[in-house]
Amino acid sequence: MDMSVNVPIDDPKADTEWNDILRKHGIIPEKPPSPTLMIEEAIANARDHAHQNRLDDKDLEQLDELEDDEDAEFLEQYRKRMAELFTISRTSVFNQVYPIQKPDYSRDVTDASTHTFVLVHLTSSLGANSESRLLTELWRELARQFGDIKFCEMKADMCIEGYPEKNTPTILVYHDGDIKRQVITLGELAGTKTGIRDLEKLLIDVGALKGDDSRLSHSALPAVNSSLTGRKAMPPSSTAEDDDDEWV
Repeated sequence: MDMSVNVPIDDPKADTEWNDILRKHGIIPEKPPSPTLMIEEAIANARDHAHQNRLDDKDLEQLDELEDDEDAEFLEQYRKRMAELFTISRTSVFNQVYPIQKPDYSRDVTDASTHTFVLVHLTSSLGANSESRLLTELWRELARQFGDIKFCEMKADMCIEGYPEKNTPTILVYHDGDIKRQVITLGELAGTKTGIRDLEKLLIDVGALKGDDSRLSHSALPAVNSSLTGRKAMPPSSTAEDDDDEWV
């Protein structure tokens, strides 16, 4: 016949060797974590956070005054970061994809590129191209992420009459009033697996972004394969009759 055994327990919360044995066998519950330790950990985390962010409300003049108290290398990195954020906030004036019409191409693309990098996505004219649809989505994300670069979009056959559908999507990179790079289809990147990082690599390669830009998906991005270089694109004023062989 089973009989219950009453185990003597003086104080289940007490930190005793007997209670440790009872906890080990599941007779009494585990001790709750010490609130003192939790409070001490919270205070330590708060102090660490405050130390890491101690310069957030300082301007450049105040940073100069802290040179004797702070590590010189840390201060220099912080100054560079502040300058970068200031430049980004001042130049981020686009932040969207701009649809382009051919009569406005010279003004909105070529002329605009004298002030910033302008990238044009020549989309599929039929709307059935999966790569073109993918690039349209990535284009929107890039535009939001890098507001100091102008991202434009235009149907290929509206830009260049007779432009081959098989060459879409095409990316044209403008700077200083001229085409600096042309990418024909995403096959030159990662095909239908092309992502933001692949396009960020392209932006670094053409000089639109620096490799240490804090907005990048990850730092120290390598340059895009050199096979993307060397191609010269046809300006929108060209006709299919003039340059049929250029797009074959």
